[in-house]
Amino acid sequence: MAAAKASAAGEDRWGFSWQIVPRALIAALNDPDRAAAKRAMDAMMTMHRIDIAKIEAARAGHTAA
Repeated sequence: MAAAKASAAGEDRWGFSWQIVPRALIAALNDPDRAAAKRAMDAMMTMHRIDIAKIEAARAGHTAA
């Protein structure tokens, strides 16, 4: 039997992967301030699970503590 692999996305009973994308993440990535959008994307790419508070902090230009 193969070992289960870790994934940030869910998988349904038919084997399809999925992930819910919060509206706050979409808003951050579509920010007209491209530097803020990039900071949000960079923060999100380090996460196993999406943390909106950290994405919003990165979007605002605050560094992680």
